[in-house]
Amino acid sequence: MCRLLAYLGPPIALADLVYGPEHSLEVQAYAPREMSSGILNADGFGLAWYDRARGDAPFVYRNVLPIWNDENLRSLAAYARGSCILGYVRSATPGQRLDYANCQPFVQDRIASVHNGFVADFRASLRQKLRGRLTPEVEDAILGSTDSEHLFAWLLHHLPAAVDLAAALRTSMGELADLAPGIEMTLNHVVSDGSQLVASRMAHGSDAPSLYWLAGHDRFPDAVIVASEPLFDDPAWQLCPAESVIRVGEKLDVRIEPARG
Repeated sequence: MCRLLAYLGPPIALADLVYGPEHSLEVQAYAPREMSSGILNADGFGLAWYDRARGDAPFVYRNVLPIWNDENLRSLAAYARGSCILGYVRSATPGQRLDYANCQPFVQDRIASVHNGFVADFRASLRQKLRGRLTPEVEDAILGSTDSEHLFAWLLHHLPAAVDLAAALRTSMGELADLAPGIEMTLNHVVSDGSQLVASRMAHGSDAPSLYWLAGHDRFPDAVIVASEPLFDDPAWQLCPAESVIRVGEKLDVRIEPARG
C-alpha cells in the first residue's frame, strides 16, 4: 500500500521532505513501517508543489522508477521550492500498469490529489458505475486505469456543487459505498488547491490505512504536515482518527471532523 505526505507552510525545498528527515519519503519507499500490505513502494513516485510567485497551478514531477533510482530528483528537489507540497510513493495494485498515466499526484487546474488505498476488484465492482455518473468533461480527463485516478475524477465531479474542498471530499467518498455496497475500499486522500489541505482517513469494509499530522514543530515551524507515517520519531505526531477528515486552512488552523454526517 502506497505512502503519501503533504506540507503547507513557508516555502521549503522538496528535498526537505523527500530526503531530509530520518524517515523521509524516500525511506518510506524502501523501509515503510506501517504498510498493511506489501513491503516496498517501488512502482514509481510523484510530487506536486505550488510556487505562488509562478502562478496558481501546481508543478508536477512523476516517474515510474523507484524514487531511490531517479538520478535527476536530487538536483530537482534541492532547487524546487513550494509552500504547499504533495508527495507519493507507489505500491501498485496487482494488475495495474506501471506507466506515467497511473502515477500520482493527479492534477486538474489548481487541484492536486494523492490517494493511498484501493477498491477491491475495481474494474468489476465500481469502474463502470462511477464513470456512468461523471460529466463528459471529467470523464474525458481520465488518462490511466487506476482506482485512484477515478476517485479523483469522482471528487472533481462533486466539487462544483460543494461549498468547499472538504465537503466535496466527504460527499464523494461517502457515496462510494452506495455505488458498490459490500465492496472493500480504503480511502486515504489528500487534496489541495495550494492554499489549504484536506485529508481523509476512511474505509468501507476494512481498516483505514495509517495517517498522521504534525503542526508547528521546531523542525518545520509555522507549518503543518500530513503523512502516512511520521517523518521522524517524536510524540508530537498525532494519529488522525479513523473515519475522519482533517482540514488545514490557509492560516494553518487544523480541524478534525467526522467523515460522515
